[in-house]
Amino acid sequence: MRATPAQRKAGGEEGFTLIELLVVILIIGILAAIAIPSFLNQTGKAADASAKETARSAALAAETYATEHGGYYGGITEPKQLHELEPAIQLTSGHNTAYLSVAQEQESGKGFIVTAIAPGGDTFSVTRTQNGEVKRTCKAATSNTGGCATGDW
Repeated sequence: MRATPAQRKAGGEEGFTLIELLVVILIIGILAAIAIPSFLNQTGKAADASAKETARSAALAAETYATEHGGYYGGITEPKQLHELEPAIQLTSGHNTAYLSVAQEQESGKGFIVTAIAPGGDTFSVTRTQNGEVKRTCKAATSNTGGCATGDW
């Protein structure tokens, strides 16, 4: 006579040993230790990308300002002026987003500098000189885990 599936299961000693369970838990712990820092680094990079885009938008607004004023950046004295040209530029910190902190003329109105700050504290600047040279720089905050290595971007 054949045993039914219920009888076979009740009579067998099937299952996982304690060692097998501990090995699986150890493997899951190692994978989590690798994945979590990588995930946290990605959120820092996203915040920095937001600040870079804010700085680019502000530089484009400054160029628009100069086009409307005969190639002269002389009236750019505060971020609010660029916000009027490009309403998407945020001017205050909050809601974990980047904001424009500096917008001003340089070289007697023949150049400008705009600076955006990421939620993590990294600062991204775009500077235009009177000869048309554009320089993009970044300064990392002390707790930087994002996409800003101090220097050019």
